[in-house]
Amino acid sequence: MRNWNDDPFTKKARAENYEARSVYKLEEIDRREKILNGAKLILDLGAAPGSWTQYCLKKLPRVRILAVDLSPLNVKDARITFLQKPIEEVKFEEALGAERPDLVLSDMAPKTSGIHERDVALSFELASLALNVALQWLKPGGHFVAKLFMGDSFEEYDRALRQHFSEVKRLRPESTRKHSREIFFIGKGLKGTHFLLGIPKGSGYPSE
Repeated sequence: MRNWNDDPFTKKARAENYEARSVYKLEEIDRREKILNGAKLILDLGAAPGSWTQYCLKKLPRVRILAVDLSPLNVKDARITFLQKPIEEVKFEEALGAERPDLVLSDMAPKTSGIHERDVALSFELASLALNVALQWLKPGGHFVAKLFMGDSFEEYDRALRQHFSEVKRLRPESTRKHSREIFFIGKGLKGTHFLLGIPKGSGYPSE
């Protein structure tokens, strides 16, 4: 059986002092879609262990990041405000004040059970939770990135994004493991009016 420590992206992340190989997914998304351009405030959902936060800090020296996760964030920087709690318990009106993020990122994924239908449903809950946060707090014209497992809810999520964003794309980064079913949705240019999705409260949301 293959040892995932032999994975070239894991080795690269270790060599470049990133917390996780998932940094290269965001790097490719940003290289292709320019989602970080001009961002001054970023909301990073499911931020732990911190590789996406690291990338944003490196790319944008003057950026400020509000990071949220159930697990500890392994990145320390004066530009980060970290809230270790469920997203449903975050008082964004207090955390953000009068400001609105230019970009909302979500690398959240459920603890997989191996049961396809269950894992897909939980992934959809988390992606919908992230979208609802973006619809409430993202700056008009802002961008959104979320991970979703391929399954029955795939097209439904795509339609929801297209109602609220001027441009929607799907991307499977090169660094995604071959066995993974994940796809990243990119919503660009939040429109002015929107409604929230009705979603059940789900389980925890570790990021990969």
